[in-house]
Amino acid sequence: MNFSKNTTLIRRILIIFSFLIVTAILWNTYIFFQKFKEEERIKMKAIAEALKNITGSNSNDNTLNLALKVLNSNKSIPFISTNDNGKITGYNNLDSIKALDSSYLKKQLALMKTLNKPITLSYIVDDKQNKIYEKKIIHLYYKDSVLLTKLKYYPLALLLILALFASVIFLAYKSFKSAEQNKLWAGMAKETAHQIGTPLSSLLGWIEILKMENIDTSITHEIEKDVTRLNTIAERFSKIGSSPNLEKINLVPEIKKTFDYLQSRSSKQIDFKFNSDVTKLIILGNKQLLGWVIENIIKNAIDAMQGKGKLTLHITKQNNKAVITICDTGKGLQKNQFKQIFETGYTTKKRGWGLGLSLAKRIIEEYHKGKIFVNNSTLNKGTCLEVNLNCESITTKKQL
Repeated sequence: MNFSKNTTLIRRILIIFSFLIVTAILWNTYIFFQKFKEEERIKMKAIAEALKNITGSNSNDNTLNLALKVLNSNKSIPFISTNDNGKITGYNNLDSIKALDSSYLKKQLALMKTLNKPITLSYIVDDKQNKIYEKKIIHLYYKDSVLLTKLKYYPLALLLILALFASVIFLAYKSFKSAEQNKLWAGMAKETAHQIGTPLSSLLGWIEILKMENIDTSITHEIEKDVTRLNTIAERFSKIGSSPNLEKINLVPEIKKTFDYLQSRSSKQIDFKFNSDVTKLIILGNKQLLGWVIENIIKNAIDAMQGKGKLTLHITKQNNKAVITICDTGKGLQKNQFKQIFETGYTTKKRGWGLGLSLAKRIIEEYHKGKIFVNNSTLNKGTCLEVNLNCESITTKKQL
């Protein structure tokens, strides 16, 4: 108990610690991004001053040379300059070929207006000869540099990597836990089979004693049936966790055997109907496991009908496949339950583990390479489940 509590506490501490590390990384990235963005704006202000000095009339040669150096030093930040009327007067670090098209420049200008606040400077242009003084304004619009743009999406990339990493860890942990649980269930099943074996041997001895006492043979015969059934159940449990041996079997009598056994031990208010289009239908399978599947389906059908109704099992062949259809007149299923009923742990009963149909699906699809699914179902009218198995051959047709 203490170990479990300690493990939970350690797990919570690790989760909180990981969350704090991720938060710290994202916060530092945000701070760095804001500083870098501010530095780019300062650089653009210097470029705006350089443009003002170039276009102004009061600049000397030294000032012009310095302004040109500032402009040429910008190799990464795209910008467009306009006058007070919105006319484009210059640009830099844009696609030189596309920039020949005025529509491209207009689109880039519209984009820049949405990204950053423009830098506006005013200056005086004077014509000393004509004594004309004119005030002009420069609007400088710009985009973030490629490096800054990449840095903007870095937190998202980091979160995605962390999410993928966490998913891999979770799936690995889940797979490990599932493998541990499977080993536990397999071990328990094999131990159960072993434990059943001892009383079974004793029961066989008692049956022989009863026969010697001239007890009614019908009684000993029924007891033998139940003992044989217990032996079959023990064999099923012993096969859990290991690959079953598949052999050629005639599917029809094997299913009929399970059907008859359940019929004789079920409510007399259920009308059992068994019919098959064939008397011999050979498949490659395992008798015990296939009997387990049919038993699980029939028992679920009986539960769905609450011990009263009609249960029909039909066997036929379609396109070299053995098709087993089991229908009941129970409470039915909604469409969203057609796949859910085969999930481990899912059950519509008040009492149940939700393992029967999950196990049936595994036996049919993994071991026998077949299919099991809900053929159709109507609420308050009933459900039909279908099992498809690959068959080897088929002989004379006959109604059973």
